[in-house]
Amino acid sequence: MYTQQKCYRPFYGPHDPCPPKLIKCYSTPPNLYMGFQPPGLQQFEPRVALMKGTLWPAFYDPYPKPKPAREVEMDEQTNS
Repeated sequence: MYTQQKCYRPFYGPHDPCPPKLIKCYSTPPNLYMGFQPPGLQQFEPRVALMKGTLWPAFYDPYPKPKPAREVEMDEQTNS
């Protein structure tokens, strides 16, 4: 299973001039996980497709706001 939001802990050196950002997150689009578009994919109604920006639900990405670092840390602790 995949998640559209990925997070990582960047390296922070002792001589970096800026305060560290402990966790950085980014979003990956759903088309990265589908090698090719198979025939017969389910489709949105035309009016809904115009609002969503795609005809196929499998390629829909709502562009959610990234989770705050505190929530990501809590998720990592519960999954460990």
